[in-house]
Amino acid sequence: MRAPALYSAAGSLLLTTLAAAPAGSATRVPATTAAELHGTAVAAERARAQGIDFGRCAADLEVPDSFQCGTVSVPLDYADPDGKQIKLTVSRVRATHKDPHNSKRKVPRQGALVYNPGGPGASGMGFPMVGVLPEWKNIAAAYDLVGYAPRGVDRSAPLSCVDPGHFFKAPSGSPTHPSESYKMARIKEAKAYAQGCLKRSGSRLRHYTSLNNARDLDVLRAALGEDRLTFMGASYGTYFGALYATLFPSHVRRMVLDSVVDPDPAQIWYRDNLEQSAAFESRWADFREWIARHDDVYGLGDTAAKVQASYDKASKRLAKKAAGGKVGPGQLQGAFLSAGYYDDYWPSRAEALSRFLKGDSKPLVRLAAPAPETAAEAENGNAVYTAVECNDAPWPTDWKTWDRDNTRLARVAPFETWDNAFMNLPCAYWPVSRQQALDVRTGPGELPPTLILQAERDAATPYTGALEMNRRLADSVLVTERDAGTHGVAGGPNKCVNGYLDAYLLEGRLPDRRASCAGHPEPKPAPVDSARHRKLRESLKGRADQR
Repeated sequence: MRAPALYSAAGSLLLTTLAAAPAGSATRVPATTAAELHGTAVAAERARAQGIDFGRCAADLEVPDSFQCGTVSVPLDYADPDGKQIKLTVSRVRATHKDPHNSKRKVPRQGALVYNPGGPGASGMGFPMVGVLPEWKNIAAAYDLVGYAPRGVDRSAPLSCVDPGHFFKAPSGSPTHPSESYKMARIKEAKAYAQGCLKRSGSRLRHYTSLNNARDLDVLRAALGEDRLTFMGASYGTYFGALYATLFPSHVRRMVLDSVVDPDPAQIWYRDNLEQSAAFESRWADFREWIARHDDVYGLGDTAAKVQASYDKASKRLAKKAAGGKVGPGQLQGAFLSAGYYDDYWPSRAEALSRFLKGDSKPLVRLAAPAPETAAEAENGNAVYTAVECNDAPWPTDWKTWDRDNTRLARVAPFETWDNAFMNLPCAYWPVSRQQALDVRTGPGELPPTLILQAERDAATPYTGALEMNRRLADSVLVTERDAGTHGVAGGPNKCVNGYLDAYLLEGRLPDRRASCAGHPEPKPAPVDSARHRKLRESLKGRADQR
């Protein structure tokens, strides 16, 4: 069940008008053109002829021998398909053909299942590893599991906006109601970051968009030798999956959209991020109530308000002296934000907070301190996230609009509002042209029936987005995990959800237009160490600091 009072109040603040771009600002360009559609067809035909030369994967991927890796070339600019090409890295594990319930039965292959974990900025190269998990063995028997790194990500023509060595700024603050001087400092940082993206990426920066991600997907389909695509997108992957469905409906075989971005052009991306901040307040309340129910374990308070007081106490203590020299209020907030995405993180975060307040900072440092060895990957992911969202649609270019909307929202949703705003603020000062968002929509019979999966209390992609997607894609079916909030539900702990997933991917069977499953059980109140099973499942998860 949701928290309708808070969400309705916060949601009412989102109905503000985007400020008009001032004279001399970046111009808007059409969402797609005939030249780009033609360029996609040319690139796809070329990719089908060339295929993908799969072989051994790079050693640093640390994947099993069953993994194969290769590359597919796509145009940087689809309006110029014979111009500059970039290479996307692709991973694959062949269908096992093994029935996990009957060793004597050979399962027929149904083609390739291509997966994107979201972001923007996340790589799906590790996705095929999930085939060893019990929840995925039926699907792995019938499908080649295919992951890839989208344009800009990892080795796929990587983007960068700052020196990775200077990316992590720790310790850092996280004020819920920032001062004017703090806001001005963050404006300065946002402007510098936007210019850094242009300086380090040059003219190619404008080509990193959701529409190009959708076009790349069609080229990948052709390179895999598939006449029609079977695709699963999670989080942000649902958005450009929906763009793909709109642009190339006849190229779709089956499509699963898991944890859905609201595709309404008026929401992309400024309002979507405001709604996300509002929803995180409800999920933060869920987490605090869970901690309060287990006060006998954690000692952080027996009400949500008392748990908030414990969290605030820790944040103030960290503002005075960073834990381990690296964990300040910003790192504390980041660790607890990730718990808003995945409730299996709740026990470890609650344990770390409890022990920190009792004088032991080691668990919190382990969870929250930035790791220098991950700086390059994190910087790259953030650069792609920023470029794609800033390029995709108009954003307010007047700071007064951002200040007004986020100040109002922070009164009822303080946990994530300003951190989210500052993360996206480079889009106010973006140095290249923005697009108009495509109107995602398919009519009856244009697109094969599509499966939409959504947790009812998902904060990263609020439930209203799934309802909107269900309305816009004719013949789509929405399966809701009730009273649950994990971001990304396919192949997770809910057997009911997985049953719908298997029935659709393996048999093409769908329920009526709406169906639901009871939520999965809440986590048990005990610290959880990283287990092999969870590590594999995390290959399905997008970036916790993004979408």
